[in-house]
Amino acid sequence: MGLINPDFQTLPELFTSVFTHFKGQSGKSPIARKINGAYKSISYDELAEDCRHFSAYLKHEGIEPGDRVAILSENRPGWYLADMSILSVGAIDVPLYPSLPPNQIEYILNNCSAKGIVVSNMLQLGKIMSIWQNLPDLNLVIVMNRLEEPMEDVIDLNLAKAEGKKNLEEKPWLLDGIKTEPEDIATIIYTSGTTGLPKGVMLTHRNICENVKSCSTVIRIDETDSCLSFLPLSHAYERTGGYYLMFSSGAQIFLAESVETISMNISESKPTIIFTVPRLFDRMKTSILKAATSEGGLKQKIFFWAVRTGEKYHKQLNEGKVSSFVNMQYGLADKLVYHKINKKFGGRLRYFVSGGAALPQKTGEFFQALGITILEGFGLTETSPVTHINRPEKVKFGTVGPTVKNVDVKIAADGEILLRGPNIMKGYWKDEAASAEVLKDGWFYTGDIGEIDADGYLKITDRKKHIIVTSGGKNIAPLPIENLILDSPFVDQTMIVGEKRAFLIALIVPDFQKLKEFAAEHNITAAPNRQLIDNKEIVQIYEKLLRNISRQLATHEKVRKFLLVEEAFTLENELMTPTLKLKRKEIIKKYTPEIDNLYNALNMVYNTE
Repeated sequence: MGLINPDFQTLPELFTSVFTHFKGQSGKSPIARKINGAYKSISYDELAEDCRHFSAYLKHEGIEPGDRVAILSENRPGWYLADMSILSVGAIDVPLYPSLPPNQIEYILNNCSAKGIVVSNMLQLGKIMSIWQNLPDLNLVIVMNRLEEPMEDVIDLNLAKAEGKKNLEEKPWLLDGIKTEPEDIATIIYTSGTTGLPKGVMLTHRNICENVKSCSTVIRIDETDSCLSFLPLSHAYERTGGYYLMFSSGAQIFLAESVETISMNISESKPTIIFTVPRLFDRMKTSILKAATSEGGLKQKIFFWAVRTGEKYHKQLNEGKVSSFVNMQYGLADKLVYHKINKKFGGRLRYFVSGGAALPQKTGEFFQALGITILEGFGLTETSPVTHINRPEKVKFGTVGPTVKNVDVKIAADGEILLRGPNIMKGYWKDEAASAEVLKDGWFYTGDIGEIDADGYLKITDRKKHIIVTSGGKNIAPLPIENLILDSPFVDQTMIVGEKRAFLIALIVPDFQKLKEFAAEHNITAAPNRQLIDNKEIVQIYEKLLRNISRQLATHEKVRKFLLVEEAFTLENELMTPTLKLKRKEIIKKYTPEIDNLYNALNMVYNTE
């Protein structure tokens, strides 16, 4: 069936049309969350009523069209309610990652002159209380969790809804006459960026609505579908795909409890579609392989036979004809292996949608061989966000697929990907210079480098800003080299270094679980991580890995040396952005002494040869 109302022009129009469509249908639910160990649904009527009451409260408290109201919360029903209510009164919402520290929150709230903020709990409220004296425009703070005791100038969400209900009883016309236009700004999403201060991306109602419509023609969703939501709603990818697209199609959204409980929540909620990032597939692949190899013997042999059969089947399928023998083998492998794996994913999964970072080709092919389809896509916050996606009927791993409807793409002379369409942002908030830098001649300059194949499928080769220029003047894209290193089960994270240097080196965060297994098998005394990575036998694993990779690379692309890093790059140590991209400059800064030592040692070797 697809979109319930294919003609919506603004997000409030989308919300209203869906609420109207499901009015009185108590068995239908847009959102379900875990309470006391079981998923509990929220009905459309319940959400519509809460939205009306909270909107009335915001209006009564002086929130006017165009005002900015922030949301600082994990994924939970209150996030959807806050978003719907803020947009319904014509205000602009500003989503904030709950992992942000107070100083970054302060910068964003001041930059957008936020008048109000909705926070999830006491931890997030504490951040606001610590910086409130530096926020002259902020006068409205709402906390989703119930307040145990009254706090000055702070109200909890339940009380705010009750106040809003009372406001409407006294002034039934309170919400009348609010008019939102397609070209009005709906949201300002601050891109954390891997360098510098965050920039506020202004997305209009038209930008987001057109992107939802374009996505709906590729990812066909209806009322029988459901998804599991665990990527942050503060990110444009989850918000457009996992929220607006699902809601506008009448599908149900199940909220995961945490990243750690995803596997359990998948089997409980039985989703048909999951929006995710490549890092999750690495975890799942490791888990599947571990389960297959731990049993050993015949079961292990059958599993790897099934993987090879799946690879053969899909190769022949892509070539246009599957032999009857391979077809028969595939049917048997399905009964013995694929069917069981699909059951672990709830038994109803149609496909994963992968975005946010590059999906290693081998990872996509591994899951495809097991009968699980991953649709890799591409986009940026500035493009609302989806511009490309692989088609279910023709998946090409190593590419992000062709453009979605209404999006044009071209490759500039220097390889940069340029995009055009109704989904392209209005610009950066209060930053005309940065806007002018990326919005030129009717095109959006992505900063990504890529190429388009004969089928119109786009391949991303790197970020323009990540291109390494060696001291010899060679331009090197680090991403393909990093992906080769990441193929090793002994590698958790990696980053290539070499700007203005004579050659490349790699920083490698090992998969310490894998190293401990290796140590146990080779009678290496179990030891702290630091001692493991200093062990000669373990160092040799990575020496051998880089030697093998070197055979696939041009001379100037070879990685000459590596540094094993004990501490992973994470959000907590601020070496990753909230969208799980490496903060390359910060990482280099942190490890500058070690990097310099490696180069100095290597230079001495090269200079004496």
